[in-house]
Amino acid sequence: MSLMLDLKIIPVTPFQQNCSLLFDTRTKEGVFIDPGGEVDRLRAKLDEHGVTLKAIWLTHGHLDHAGGADQLREELGVPVIGPHKDDQFWMDEIGEHWARYGHPGMGRAVVPDRYLEDGDRLELGGVTFDVVHTPGHTPGHVVFHNRDMKIAFVGDVLFQGSIGRTDFPKGDHSQLIDSIRTKLFPLGDDMRFVPGHGGMSTFGQERKFNPFVGEDADAGPNTTGPG
Repeated sequence: MSLMLDLKIIPVTPFQQNCSLLFDTRTKEGVFIDPGGEVDRLRAKLDEHGVTLKAIWLTHGHLDHAGGADQLREELGVPVIGPHKDDQFWMDEIGEHWARYGHPGMGRAVVPDRYLEDGDRLELGGVTFDVVHTPGHTPGHVVFHNRDMKIAFVGDVLFQGSIGRTDFPKGDHSQLIDSIRTKLFPLGDDMRFVPGHGGMSTFGQERKFNPFVGEDADAGPNTTGPG
């Protein structure tokens, strides 16, 4: 990370989704990226690191990424930003989806204060993050990245050795492959990324070796991935 921003990754919910706490080390102002649930635990992390939350950024509307956003907004008075409006149908049903998975009360529906479009920018501590619309896993999925810091937050688009599932409603495999190859890989081989699940990797590593989207991939659909 930069001299100004620090990153803590906090796996939350039974899906072990990577919620990112990104904060300015000088002002201690920060954002949560994809707070999927376990709000009390996330608030404890804010206290542990002395961080004042300023906003919530969402990559997409699935329950394990957006489930805690509305409660955090209510309790801390911060805006929910993103994803693209095409994911609102997912966010409308977060509570019902958690109940179906046997965890009622884990999360609830949320309507963002601001939707995001391809080319938008977000700022934290004087550092600008570019927004890329990356449909395929969900129609409204977005990615946040900063070229200077060489860091991207990719939600469930891409994983270490895998890609996002596309067998959910409005998923599109060919669209997902196009998002990865034409919007993410051109950001540079040395761009590190935080996926929605599992360990970090780089776009270069995945471009070379990922069995679904790498140079030797057969590009077959992934219906068993973590996201």
